[in-house]
Order: sequence, then C-alpha cells, then structure tokens
Amino acid sequence: MPQTKIYGVSEYLNPIKSQLSIVIHSCFVDVLQYPSEKRFHRFFPMDKSNFIFPSDKSQSYLIIEISMFEGRSVEAKKNLIRLLLKRISERFRISHNDIEITIFETPKHNWGVRGVTGDELS
Repeated sequence: MPQTKIYGVSEYLNPIKSQLSIVIHSCFVDVLQYPSEKRFHRFFPMDKSNFIFPSDKSQSYLIIEISMFEGRSVEAKKNLIRLLLKRISERFRISHNDIEITIFETPKHNWGVRGVTGDELS
C-alpha cells in the first residue's frame, strides 16, 4: 500500500484534509486497484513561516509525496498523477500549478510490513 504525505499551508490544508484523503485514495483504487479499506495518509499542515515556496504558487499549494513498492509501469504512474491532478483540481478548485506530486519507488525488501519485509509478504 502506498504511504502518502501531504504538505500544505495549515490554514488551507486543515479544512480539506478529510475530503482530500478520500479523493487521493479514490485515485489509488481506480488506477492501481488498491483495496478501498487500506488508506495510509499523513498530513503536514505547515505554518507559513515554515513552508517556503516560489511566488508563482498560491496559499493552496500542495506537495504530495507517494512512497510505494517498485514495479509499476511508467504508464500506470503517469495515469495516477494525471488522475490526482484532475480530481484534486476539480474538487478543491486548486490550479495545477499549485499541485506537485512525487512518486518514490523502493524495492520491496526495503519495507517492513506486518512483521516481515515487503518481499516476504504473501
């Protein structure tokens, strides 16, 4: 299951956290066929003084970092990014310029999950 971190200005991020989590997870379910009951999101609402970003970004600027097992096709990852951009933009009226997404893939043996390494999961 992907581990997702979402960073944003606290005044903007806090009121939308719950709905944003639902939207993000719906993209994992639809593109990567993840189970609907498995959601791993961590929110990092930041004080403006601790979240420095370029002047071409608005206060609704979001950074989304996704960590997951390696092995998905380039097209699957692109489809995930495209759907995240579309749904977040439509649902929250956030410009695509204010949404940045990074996918970090790691080998399964680098994960510890349910008491075993990821490559030992059945």
